[in-house]
Amino acid sequence: MASREKIRNIAIVAHIDHGKTTMLDAMLKQANIFRENQVTAERMMDSYDQERERGITIFAKHTSIPYLDYQVNIIDTPGHADFSAEVERILGMVSSVLLLVDAQEGPMPQTRFVLSKSLKMGLKPIVVVNKIDRPFADPDRALDLTFDLFSELGATDEQLDFSYCYASGLSGFACKHIDDPRVDMRPLFDLIIEKVDAPPGDINEPFLMQALTLFYDDYVGRQACGRILNGKVSKGQTIGHVNKDGKMVRAQISKIEGHRGLEKIELQEASCGDIVVLSGMPEVMIGDTLCDVQKPITLPPIKLDEPTVSIDLAVNSSPFAGRSGKHVTMNKLRERLEREKKANISLKIDLEGAEYLTVQGRGELHLSVLIEAMRREGYETSLSKPKVIFKEVDGVTQEPIERVNIEVPEAYSGSIIEEMSKRKGEMQSLETSAEGITRMEYLLPTRGLMGYRNDFLTKTRGLGILTSRFDHYGEFRGAIQGRLAGVMIASSSGKATGYAEFQLQERGSLFVGPGEDVYEGMVVGEHARDNDLDVNICKEKQLTNVRASGMDENIILTPPRKFTLEQAIDYIQDDELVEVTPAVIRMRKKYLTQADRKKFSR
Repeated sequence: MASREKIRNIAIVAHIDHGKTTMLDAMLKQANIFRENQVTAERMMDSYDQERERGITIFAKHTSIPYLDYQVNIIDTPGHADFSAEVERILGMVSSVLLLVDAQEGPMPQTRFVLSKSLKMGLKPIVVVNKIDRPFADPDRALDLTFDLFSELGATDEQLDFSYCYASGLSGFACKHIDDPRVDMRPLFDLIIEKVDAPPGDINEPFLMQALTLFYDDYVGRQACGRILNGKVSKGQTIGHVNKDGKMVRAQISKIEGHRGLEKIELQEASCGDIVVLSGMPEVMIGDTLCDVQKPITLPPIKLDEPTVSIDLAVNSSPFAGRSGKHVTMNKLRERLEREKKANISLKIDLEGAEYLTVQGRGELHLSVLIEAMRREGYETSLSKPKVIFKEVDGVTQEPIERVNIEVPEAYSGSIIEEMSKRKGEMQSLETSAEGITRMEYLLPTRGLMGYRNDFLTKTRGLGILTSRFDHYGEFRGAIQGRLAGVMIASSSGKATGYAEFQLQERGSLFVGPGEDVYEGMVVGEHARDNDLDVNICKEKQLTNVRASGMDENIILTPPRKFTLEQAIDYIQDDELVEVTPAVIRMRKKYLTQADRKKFSR
């Protein structure tokens, strides 16, 4: 590993889709760490299956790039507001951040969040105006808006005097000035070496490190990742592991790993400034202190923003329970969430419930990533409708308020403004560009945003962009109208038939296709009116000796509407559940039989 003076620790932060992971791809490829014939994928750092499928970064990732005789440690961070806890805790590892800003869009809501956290920690960001080769790019405007944002967030004079460069991660170049030759990423690497300070610390002091990220290895168990703050550590060394309560236990380091490109490399020793992964502490938690046995220290705990949304998980109690999952009991659910609780401090998990377990997070996407991971591991669950977390402040009920940014073609702006008003939105700004794009900013209760994203995409025909981030807790804004349409509910169990679906599709849109298994109480479609409707979707055409099956007319069915996990939990109402299994996602009423539904609706 390099000496402390030759180390540069940085994080790449930006709004979602502003090009962090693509920029890192270009830096890795130009660092000559791959063989000439080595095949590399796009978005190399997005190694988690859901990240590749969704096209977003979910977990912070570590890499190390050699440049000249320096070692540049880089952390790729999520851009989505729901995963902002990943950003909050890794900022303690780095000396600076690369703040990427889209040359066309300028600073966006998540840009504000990550920048404010960086400025509060005293970091001096380097601004990278990305995608300067795109049509309609306006890098000077983006840079001016970024300066205004620094000023608005209370940056010091030193922070306002930030360094910057222009780049295109996709094309693989950076330049100090907009008219410079566009060759490679060297100008960005040079800027990092010049402007980022070497990590602080004293190698002669006793060993000290805080666990900021956890990994799990099948052979060595739980692993702690962080930056060594002082001293050095060797393989086989006995250290002190101090938990959040100040209790110290001895632990022996069984393995030390650093990063080089996409690989982890095993080390015999590491010293202050290095970002390493240590094994040998079976009970380590995020925020715990690892220190010299003779001089135990308890570092301050990591403080994260509070969750704003909760969801209840229970065992799958539908008639089809156990068909595709292998973990179907409450004990299995509790064990899985117990493991998640130890590794993921951004989620708050209550395991005390007898009938259901409660998970709290930053948003519906934050919660659905966990549930999707469990589904792929073979778990079956029933999910309630997500609820916002209210607070009582001086006897006044307060609810989470989101800052929502919307971009739509001008033709759709009127309907969006009307909908925002119905959802108790408070307009903050409105402007229409020369290209006919209307940009709006609202303060909107989280309740008003729930279930709206799908409607938004439908109303704007997929041309609108909606982003949001938690802003503050504000006074309760009153009732917000939920889903307007009722649902069609299967009145019997069996297989859906084409004949029945043909008769029902004029009543609304269907969620199941012919031949699919259904059970009584399962939600099989959306009713065109506002009331729920019990339907016999298993009905078959009666044959007589006058009319034979060969005489049937051809029927044309509209393809069924299929839901992703997020869409399903957005869609349901309080008296409905989402049934999640490895094979299929269904929606159903809490009470399956008609008799029970009538009894509990009184």
